[in-house]
Amino acid sequence: MPYIGCHISISGGVDNAPERAAEIGCDAFQIFTANQMQWKASPISEESRKRYLLEIEKHHFQKVIAHDSYLINLSNPEPKKQAMSRKAFIEEIQRTTFLSIPYIVFHPGSHLGKGVDYALKTIAESLDYCIENVPDSPVTLLLENTAGQGTNVGYHFDHLDTIIRQSAHPDRLGVCFDTCHAFAAGYNLADESGYQDTFKQFDDIIGLQRLKVFHLNDSKKPLGSHIDRHHQLGEGLIGFEAFYRMINDERFSEMAMILETPGNVKHYAREIKLLKDNLNL
Repeated sequence: MPYIGCHISISGGVDNAPERAAEIGCDAFQIFTANQMQWKASPISEESRKRYLLEIEKHHFQKVIAHDSYLINLSNPEPKKQAMSRKAFIEEIQRTTFLSIPYIVFHPGSHLGKGVDYALKTIAESLDYCIENVPDSPVTLLLENTAGQGTNVGYHFDHLDTIIRQSAHPDRLGVCFDTCHAFAAGYNLADESGYQDTFKQFDDIIGLQRLKVFHLNDSKKPLGSHIDRHHQLGEGLIGFEAFYRMINDERFSEMAMILETPGNVKHYAREIKLLKDNLNL
């Protein structure tokens, strides 16, 4: 049975997140380990870490995922900004390791006019640099597929595969599959044949063994629009049937499935219950 949950606020400290997740029925949850819109992050205290780990144990959470800052662009062509992104990503790895979280989800990057090939090569180089600066970390870095909005790369499975193959540390890399992003990029999850074809392509190009986490989001924008606009499950253009198929797909039965749909905590609780009520595994 998949581990269903959502993104949880760390307001007041990371140690508050597990209780918040448990209160709305999460089996898994995702957090930012620091403010996602600031370059500088306050360190997590040893006391906060201990409370966080005690809360994880208390609520029996087995799947927790970190998401990196939205400011980070590992393919930034400006040397100063690329250095800032690398430094911030190293700090993301360090905080995630400190909290014993196994995965960081991150958006690959944007080429900002330098082209896709440049971006894929630079992202692989940046990942190697960051991994080699935190050599003892066991954290797996999960490339998130994108919608392809603007100059973002990662909207074709080939992009993700190229980054992994060009890295000197492919064993440290995996994938987070975002349903809204995939649909906006042109992968038609909305019907049975499109769903099956999408994951056949993923397996043929990247390999399903690299798929570790799902982001479950419906889409406000049409198939192939390359516009990233999340919607509540069943209310967008993907439709609930695709999510029903996904949560009951035996290939994904041990994975974390994380909601990032728009709304408040009550909305997340409703969607989590909806998904759990439709589990047949």
